[in-house]
This record gives sequence, C-alpha cells and structure tokens, in this order.
Amino acid sequence: MGRGQMTVYAIVSICIHDRPTYDRYASRFFEVFSKFDGRLLVSDEHPELLMGDWPYDKLIMMSFPDADAYYAWAHSPEYLEIAKDREAATVGTGVLVKGLAPAAAVG
Repeated sequence: MGRGQMTVYAIVSICIHDRPTYDRYASRFFEVFSKFDGRLLVSDEHPELLMGDWPYDKLIMMSFPDADAYYAWAHSPEYLEIAKDREAATVGTGVLVKGLAPAAAVG
C-alpha cells in the first residue's frame, strides 16, 4: 500500500521551446503510458485562462489509482528514457494532488 490507496492527479503545465523534440516524446508517450494504471484526462495546448497569469503553452492532467501507481510510471525505465526528450524540449511545473474521499466529494 505504501503511500495510500487514494486517487491522485498529476497536473503539469509546460512551455514548449523545441517542437520537434517534444513531438518525438509525444509520439512515444502512449506506448509507455498504456503499460501503467494511469488515465490521461487533459492534454490541452489552448486552455481558457479564467484568472491570473498563465505563461504556459500546454496543460496535462493524468489520474492514477494511488501515488504508488504514479511513481511506478514516472520512475519506470521506459518513461525515463522518453522523458529525456520532454525535459530537453520544455520547461514547466507539475504537482501531484490527492483526490477527494468519496464522502467528501458528495458533500
């Protein structure tokens, strides 16, 4: 169980400064991602800004059954190999957040 059995969401905002290298990463992403228990929920290069400043090009949101599942994917040799292209082609921020417990989501 490790970090607990609660759905987590990885939310990442990036600026893409090397499109060909990022596209190479993106073309291999699902090949790796599909081997893990995650779900891609959002991948939007044109999100609507509702308030504040947002200096990024793209927002990505993924869900995983728990933090252990996220880290299994993020630290897997397969993902680390393709992530070299993402790291070379982008700058950004990312957070891992816990979902609400079912009772809290209802109330």
